[in-house]
Amino acid sequence: MHYVLTINQRDSRESGDLVPELIRSLRHLPAAVPFQRSVGDEAQGVLADAATAVDAALTAIRQRRWNVGIGVGELHPPLQQNILDNDGFGLVYARRAVVRAQKTGERIPLAVDGPDADIAAEAQAVLRLLGQIVASRTDAEWKVLDLMTPGARGQQKYVAEILGITTQAVSKAVVRSHWQEEWATRPAAARLLALSTGPVSLPPSVRVFEPAAQGA
Repeated sequence: MHYVLTINQRDSRESGDLVPELIRSLRHLPAAVPFQRSVGDEAQGVLADAATAVDAALTAIRQRRWNVGIGVGELHPPLQQNILDNDGFGLVYARRAVVRAQKTGERIPLAVDGPDADIAAEAQAVLRLLGQIVASRTDAEWKVLDLMTPGARGQQKYVAEILGITTQAVSKAVVRSHWQEEWATRPAAARLLALSTGPVSLPPSVRVFEPAAQGA
């Protein structure tokens, strides 16, 4: 099973080309096909793990500049390292999802598509809630959270010493940002994505790559 992310820029006319910055922010994630520019102000990548797909989606949402579409479905083997050389249902679903994400208005611009529409909608709902949490954080909260490790104990004192603030200030930032709730919910989002399984092959007559309009 593959998780295809199609991510395009929301405000390229005002902010310039931010695709290289996005790709750098996603480079640390293990990918079946690394994130790369697909066309214009858009990047695509293929992930083999649902939890990694959640991580990639929330990384993009954090930046508040991207429409994020997640497509769940297989790609034709063997996978090619150039995203444009691949074919399969995962790409179709990702394209449909990012088109929907572009139309969310003031809501979190993220959509999920797959053959099981009901489960895909549930995964989308959970991811949008997580996205709302992530996108609402302040720079001061991120200074704390970027030093935190999920599941580690006794780290708030360490983070406070690094930042030169009190342990109480770190604790308040963690509570205000709903960091623990985010990480407790991520597995549920990943599980729902994994349940949105898709067909294995795509009829040759179906055209996969239909770029969304730039500067959406």
